[in-house]
Amino acid sequence: MTRKLYYEDVYMMNFDSKVTRTDADERGLYVVLEVTAFYPTGGGQPNDEGTLNGVAVFNVEEVDGEVRHYIKEEIANKEGVHGEVNRERRLDHMQQHSGQHIISAVFDDQFNIPTTSFHLGKDTVTIDLDTEKLTDEMLENAEGQVNQIIRSNDPVETKWVSVEEAVKYPLRKTLSVQGDVRLVIIPEVDYNGCGGTHPHSTGEVMAAKFLGWTKNKNQVRLEFVCGHRVLQKLGQKHHVLSEMKRIVPKPEQELVDEVGELIKASKEKDKKIAELEEQLLYYEAQEILSVSKEQSVIRRVFSNRPIKMLQSLGKMIVEEAPSAYLILISEQEEQLQFVLARGADINRNMNEVAKQAMTLIEGKGGGKPNFVQGGGKRLVDGEHFASQIQELL
Repeated sequence: MTRKLYYEDVYMMNFDSKVTRTDADERGLYVVLEVTAFYPTGGGQPNDEGTLNGVAVFNVEEVDGEVRHYIKEEIANKEGVHGEVNRERRLDHMQQHSGQHIISAVFDDQFNIPTTSFHLGKDTVTIDLDTEKLTDEMLENAEGQVNQIIRSNDPVETKWVSVEEAVKYPLRKTLSVQGDVRLVIIPEVDYNGCGGTHPHSTGEVMAAKFLGWTKNKNQVRLEFVCGHRVLQKLGQKHHVLSEMKRIVPKPEQELVDEVGELIKASKEKDKKIAELEEQLLYYEAQEILSVSKEQSVIRRVFSNRPIKMLQSLGKMIVEEAPSAYLILISEQEEQLQFVLARGADINRNMNEVAKQAMTLIEGKGGGKPNFVQGGGKRLVDGEHFASQIQELL
């Protein structure tokens, strides 16, 4: 069994040890040490990272009681191993995990809402709460109480006790282990069986900020950050806000309304542009029809026309050309797109024609018997492709 220094001194980031075993599994090459300060993944908390004799440790897992340190290459001096834990990552995880304990305790005590799961992510932390909704009033109340507990700088105690001793404490969850269990205790606030790393006082959590919640099945998933992550989020949001003020020169309190008006105006312009484009397509369709009255096949080749525009133009044309075929091609930089249609007086499945045509450009597509669309590689130019389709017709 590896001696676990992270339980003896959570602030120990440097240590000396030796390798007792080297092996590999599905995760990669790993070493087992006589003693270690590297915390392995467990209980919702990610593993520590760092180095062993300068070799990067990218993962740490506990398997069958041994702590496996996963490394990219062999360690040179196995008898004299110096380990360095990434201090910033460790302290961040301590802040987030202890903050989670406090948040879960407040929701349980004040609203009778227990926590069912916990995930410590790279950017934010989430807990699943056993309720179907949260109100703004509840969130404001809970966040205020959480930060009051943090500011109170209460001690965070850890102790190993037997299961029989542990049940004498007001635990929030029934223990699922046998033998000795590690308790994390914030007196009068929280009593929990937990194997994670925690600071010595709530004050080290610094602050907690709720970021919002979403429904997750029949529960609620609350997203939050603690400690230095609060400052990081504040910095990110301040940067976004500063950029917004540069683009929209308005006071902060007026930005939301101003951006809302800009979006509304933009949507109105988009609607007007769409209406004008529809009118232009109609006039274009009429022009094509006027010069194609006696033609049994109407064909046009365009440059960089979107397929939706081809479809709209094609529908307008075939509606007024009941006895004609229609071929519309759009030449793109590396592909050809097409619309193939027939008038109402023609009884022919255009899917069959399109299927033959698509072999010429290694394409794909489909549609209704009277109107199909597709596209493929630009193996020939648009005019040549249109001519080949007309021969098929």
